[in-house]
Amino acid sequence: MTMANDEVGGSSQPMLSVRGLVKHFPLKKDLLGRGAGVVRAVDGVSFDVFKGETLGVVGESGCGKSTTARLLMQLINHDQGELVFDGQTVGSKSLPLKDYRRQAQMVFQDSYASLNPRLTMEDSIAFAPMVHGLPEREAIERARDLLERVGLAPQRFAERYPHELSGGQRQRVNIARALALQSRLIILDEAVSALDKSVEAQVLNLLLDLKEAFGLTYIFISHDLNVVRYMSDRVMVMYLGQVVEVGDSEILFKHAAHPYTQALLSSIPTLDPDRRTETPPLAGDPPNPINPPSGCRFHTRCAHAQAICSEKMPVLAPAQHGQQVACWMHVAGAAHTGAPSGQGAVKPLEVAA
Repeated sequence: MTMANDEVGGSSQPMLSVRGLVKHFPLKKDLLGRGAGVVRAVDGVSFDVFKGETLGVVGESGCGKSTTARLLMQLINHDQGELVFDGQTVGSKSLPLKDYRRQAQMVFQDSYASLNPRLTMEDSIAFAPMVHGLPEREAIERARDLLERVGLAPQRFAERYPHELSGGQRQRVNIARALALQSRLIILDEAVSALDKSVEAQVLNLLLDLKEAFGLTYIFISHDLNVVRYMSDRVMVMYLGQVVEVGDSEILFKHAAHPYTQALLSSIPTLDPDRRTETPPLAGDPPNPINPPSGCRFHTRCAHAQAICSEKMPVLAPAQHGQQVACWMHVAGAAHTGAPSGQGAVKPLEVAA
């Protein structure tokens, strides 16, 4: 899928701009005063989300995807950085959190834990609109209409409780609840990863239908690269709390520029015997986020690492096919044998930290 140039990557203002987002979690000292430090969960993340697109977010477990999602919803406070929604800073006088959350909602991975076990399905969906001032009767009508829109007949499911529904049905309720405030931006954090494949396919198609019907914008976080490719217009790859590559979905899947992205894509299972590999595409575990490596954080696992990779941290630079990649091999004139020559080559794109 591709978006029009005036919406994605064009001159129009992004719906959401994230600049220099940082979240460090402090560690407690032990009885002997040892162990102090911070976990660098999100460490200088910057990106844009454009109206009407689906931005996929991928990376290994622990790379900061879910923490970023919670920061975007302000469920946890960021240490540094700025969130700008439709040109207004989130949390400012012009855009208080309550007004922002009316326009941005989130669907979590655990469909059961996301619902109050003491509320019926229609009450769960109607709760947020009533908090934001909608009369109870209108809120209930909206809840029943949304149940219908997500494929759950109100006459059968409106009065049921969470334990009476399957995982797929509960996730449909959570999607309806995210739409109850007529939100424009929906953050989906592993929203289909707990479902079996047949139900997952139904929910994914439902999300695409709802996106078209309501003019929604998605941030779609998943570890399943095939699902991300199916859903996303653009894809952002994270590694150890930082963005290492971002670009058009089809371009990134066909012409991945960062060695980490290439390793992720080569790990996708295949039924083609000619494409199977005997050796793992990436060895070792990610470094400790308490004390990450200097320079490029991927250099300890990268087959192309050279001296500059451990000395300096690369910034996002345009790659050959238009995506942006944080790798010295794509920085003009860099002290790396794989870097383009300084003459006529593109220069790195500075991203606010």
